[in-house]
Amino acid sequence: MGRARDAGSAIRTAVVGHVEWTSIARVARVPERGEVVHADVVWEGPAGGGAVAAVQMAALAGRTTFFTALGDDDAARRTEDILGRLGVRVVAATRTEATRGAVSLVDDTGERTTTTLGPRLQPSLDDALPWSDLAHCDVVHFVAGAPEVLKQARQARVLTATLRELAAVAASGIRVDALAGSAADPAERYDPALLDTAPGLVVRTEGRQGGTYLEAGGAAGRYRAAPAPGPEVDSYGMGDTFAAALAHALGRTDLPAQALAAAAGHAARCAATRGPYHLP
Repeated sequence: MGRARDAGSAIRTAVVGHVEWTSIARVARVPERGEVVHADVVWEGPAGGGAVAAVQMAALAGRTTFFTALGDDDAARRTEDILGRLGVRVVAATRTEATRGAVSLVDDTGERTTTTLGPRLQPSLDDALPWSDLAHCDVVHFVAGAPEVLKQARQARVLTATLRELAAVAASGIRVDALAGSAADPAERYDPALLDTAPGLVVRTEGRQGGTYLEAGGAAGRYRAAPAPGPEVDSYGMGDTFAAALAHALGRTDLPAQALAAAAGHAARCAATRGPYHLP
């Protein structure tokens, strides 16, 4: 995975991705077609894969830089304020469209069902952002963006990506050190035929059953889920928390087995948290 990190130095990290200003509401069950149900909003803040990963990365590394795109609106300003107080340096391109929203319903089993509102805003290499900073990172986690951005991010020592962005990885033609995604999500299906070069590690998560991994050298197997430190109340953000923790562990040069165990532990803590993270 590239050059070794200097002993004793801090992990320099970045996340490239998107934001959804998200309301999470609690329901007994997801409503059926045509049904009207009451829900209580239990969490509201900047979420989506990029924001959740950035918060987790900042918690692990002390701080992180988050490359994204936002609208010129109140949701954008609130996003920058909240993430900034959590150690995330937000560098965002401004779009004419509104910052994307989302509503997520969490049922009594803790499972979430999410509806996004509006187009996804993602950064482009044409945006006047400090892209050269990516070359100085130990690890960059890619959640959303143009293939050209992914190429720029490849200058980092370790580059990981979500399986949801497999098409962008394929279009970029570069090799990533790890791909991670949900085995239950059709949008995160892994098709090795699309890639010129196999990733160093492919991880498919399966919630409470743990998940599977495949290394480029052919080693494959399963990893175990970690027990939650309390009642499991909310699955929102578990996958993105797992992916960010995996990226951070690989960035500090953990072996795959160690990195998977660390990621599973952080995902379990997320399951016992209302919302993807504690708001400041």
